[in-house]
Amino acid sequence: MKKSTLVMMTLVLAVTLPANAQFGKLLGKGKSAGKKSGSFATVWESEFDNKATRLALCDGDGQYIIGTDDNSASVIDANGKAIWNGDYKKLTTNKTNNSEYQYTIWKEKGGYLFLFDKRSLGTDRVAVLDLATGKELWNSELYQDLIPKGGTKTEEGTDQGELETVKYIDELDSFLISQRNSVILVKANTGEKIWETNRFKGGVGKYVYDAKRNEIIMVNFKPTALGALFSGFKNQLVRINAANGDVLWDATFLGTIEKELVTRRAIIDLWIKGDKIFMYLDGMNVYDYNTGQKIWNVNYENDMAGANGGLFSGGKRSKIYRTIADPLFTNDAVYIVILGTRDRTKYVEKHDLNSGKLIWASEKITGAFCMPNIYLAGDKVLVQVGGKVQVQEYRLEETSSGLSAGLALGGFGGGTAKQWVPYIYWDYKAQKNSVLCLDDKTGTTAWRSEKFDKRITDLILDDNKTVFVGDGDEFYSYDIASGKQLYDVKHNDARVGKATDVIDFDDKVVVLSEKGLAAYNKKDGSRAYASEKIKGVDYFYHIGDNYFLRDQRNSKNIIYGIDMTNGETKGSVQSKGKGGSPKYGAGIDITSDGEYIFAFKGKKVEKIKVNN
Repeated sequence: MKKSTLVMMTLVLAVTLPANAQFGKLLGKGKSAGKKSGSFATVWESEFDNKATRLALCDGDGQYIIGTDDNSASVIDANGKAIWNGDYKKLTTNKTNNSEYQYTIWKEKGGYLFLFDKRSLGTDRVAVLDLATGKELWNSELYQDLIPKGGTKTEEGTDQGELETVKYIDELDSFLISQRNSVILVKANTGEKIWETNRFKGGVGKYVYDAKRNEIIMVNFKPTALGALFSGFKNQLVRINAANGDVLWDATFLGTIEKELVTRRAIIDLWIKGDKIFMYLDGMNVYDYNTGQKIWNVNYENDMAGANGGLFSGGKRSKIYRTIADPLFTNDAVYIVILGTRDRTKYVEKHDLNSGKLIWASEKITGAFCMPNIYLAGDKVLVQVGGKVQVQEYRLEETSSGLSAGLALGGFGGGTAKQWVPYIYWDYKAQKNSVLCLDDKTGTTAWRSEKFDKRITDLILDDNKTVFVGDGDEFYSYDIASGKQLYDVKHNDARVGKATDVIDFDDKVVVLSEKGLAAYNKKDGSRAYASEKIKGVDYFYHIGDNYFLRDQRNSKNIIYGIDMTNGETKGSVQSKGKGGSPKYGAGIDITSDGEYIFAFKGKKVEKIKVNN
């Protein structure tokens, strides 16, 4: 399983944590050797050969664990033993040294460490190392201005880890590199140029690889690093022969590709459906795959630019995302949530997939801040009105820093400094909440429930016959066909606080809550269990056969392993360290099967076993 992660010079994104954290510590009474009830077991503790101030993470299988700083890398194996280490200027023949930007591409047996060494006057350097051996695979001084002047400002941890100007195409095991006058495809393992075209300008905002045709569909945007170099820039959607770089057609499109505040992910989507290309940007735009001709479009406002949650004032800037559901495709139709322009209402439209013809439009819903999910269940369409939204923000916080601490030691500076710290979390906004059920043939309202006066969770559908949903204090089940309420459970009787999220687990629905979690049997709503042992959970992960909950309050990062059959805590680890995967927060990484957790503090590494 490929996993891509990166690091920047000015900000190591911990997703929600300041950069001055410490090494992960096991919680509970268990010792580091052996495993006791309620505690994870430490498999081993080891150390990198450098300070690991940049990257500290594992590959998907936990076979390779890497730590890097500005000038060196160190890799250890699954047993905690050193594989290789060294300074970049000694590992690379072009003496790539101070790498402002580094990221990994994990492959089945190792992968690549891509290094960017920004210099002056057209002398930037890049180098790619083999993660399994530390050997240089290739280097180059041909590729310039890959990093914005002044360094990178934010981490793109959820956008495959690349720079705006470099895109790794996994299907081709190649890098697509943007330069001022062209884009160049190079082999990832050798650096050999496969092709170059001057018919595509800018960075790659989004791409889709068509394996049957060996072609790439991609859209461009003006990258920050090269922005000042472009004149007469135009939006492009292109179809390219992946073998030789021939541009088979070039289409233009309206709109501006925005980036998310913290992740810097390009906010655009592309799908290939048969002989059509669907582009989701300022509405739905559909193109003929063979000719690039626009077939139909539905333009409307959406939340792609992010709703404002504050400006750089009062020490915080935030944006709100995930307020509108992604398009829902079937074999012959697409369902789209529309944000009305004049009355600011929200409603659903069903369009014919081939012609774009409007089949029906639902009733308009007023007072809903978000409509984040739509579901198709037989001859009914279920619409979730209200729910949680994603908040991305920067907070100006006073934190300890190596620079200011050094100044303090020298007698001419303070020990703390203010810096913008990134946070990503999910939250509920006050709004009108309901479950709306539409007839799939006509779009008319079949039934609705508006019992959710405090909040509404996501919906869980069971065999397209029953839907489960909760508000802050109660948990409901409805027959989808008729809208009949099957049961109403007083969730507040579980004494775990208001519901925050729901998990579909076999014959149960697990309700994550402010002070713990409770599970209810789908058949009758009876409570299977309740646990008050965990508080402040704001996110969950289903990895392999394992479930994890996360608490990131008060600049902490705690990961809990949960046995969902009974609600018991397998163990927990609190990290106060740098590094880790942006997905799991500072100081933590988890293998792709969920069986092992890695905790990092500087050069220290701890491998933790999740199950017996």
